[in-house]
Amino acid sequence: MTTMTAIVQREYGGPEVLVPESRLLPEPASHQVRVAVEAAGVHLLDTVLREGESGPFGRADLPMTPGREVAGVVDAVGDDEDVAWLGRRVVAHLGQLSGGYATHALAPVSALIPLADHVASAEAVAMVGTGRTALGILDEAGIGADDTVLVTSAAGGLGVLLVQAALGAGATVVGVAGGPEKAALVGELGAHAVDYLEPGWPAKVAALLGFDRPVTVALDGVGGEVGRAAFDLVSPGGRLVMFGYTAGSVIELTVQDVFDRGVAVTAAIGARMFARSGGIQSLAEEAVRRLEAGEWRPVTTRFDLADAAAAHRALAARDTTGKVVLIVGRAS
Repeated sequence: MTTMTAIVQREYGGPEVLVPESRLLPEPASHQVRVAVEAAGVHLLDTVLREGESGPFGRADLPMTPGREVAGVVDAVGDDEDVAWLGRRVVAHLGQLSGGYATHALAPVSALIPLADHVASAEAVAMVGTGRTALGILDEAGIGADDTVLVTSAAGGLGVLLVQAALGAGATVVGVAGGPEKAALVGELGAHAVDYLEPGWPAKVAALLGFDRPVTVALDGVGGEVGRAAFDLVSPGGRLVMFGYTAGSVIELTVQDVFDRGVAVTAAIGARMFARSGGIQSLAEEAVRRLEAGEWRPVTTRFDLADAAAAHRALAARDTTGKVVLIVGRAS
């Protein structure tokens, strides 16, 4: 019997529950292919599910192999599927299914996006999930050249793409990130950089921009006090687009706050994104196209597949920049 290596979780708990194991090589069913994985994406949600908390799809059943984003080469197809997929490089979001932290994974044919030869698998993984989310956020934000955009967690996987997109639209961009190294990365992207771990950082943002260039759009994935400070920096008539709360809590806002400030507030992810016209697969395809065209260049922090536990520790400790990726095969 042919086997593969997979990261298997048999109990809820800390990163130590992620253990490499030898498992039988899965066979694709109808409407599926098997991907020889070169790179697998790691998401903050993975750490939540690992601990036994309920995510958007409910609590994870055990045993399980985490991971919903993979890139690699199709090496088997299911019954009645087009054999032309065999040998093709692809990237796919596995949806509600797991299985990405492995040398091989099953993927729905409907989720496959072909990859050009010049595209690195590790970067493609950053596009199929994180990139599609960034596009959904940008749809809500409607950024133009006249805007001044504040991006929180600007050195994260989403933040890096949002900064690039806002700059590409001609906007003035301030990226706030935690720590000098992350702030330096934001500066390298071409944005004004502010370290939100330093006391009084909102005043530094205001001083940096001056009265003639107030914040018109805030894109916040941190929530909590940082997100509230971002909201307070938005000028009347501006907009706040929320896409997460890595701080552990949402922004504390009241309807009165919104009325008093005259700021439009929306949440771009979750139910709103899945309810968008045309679905979300088109967003993933567009994100990959931007990567292939060189319009977006994701930043990645990479770990070997066997070091999945270390990847989870680093992500939870905010010790990573950009998208966290597990390198499985010959990914670059």
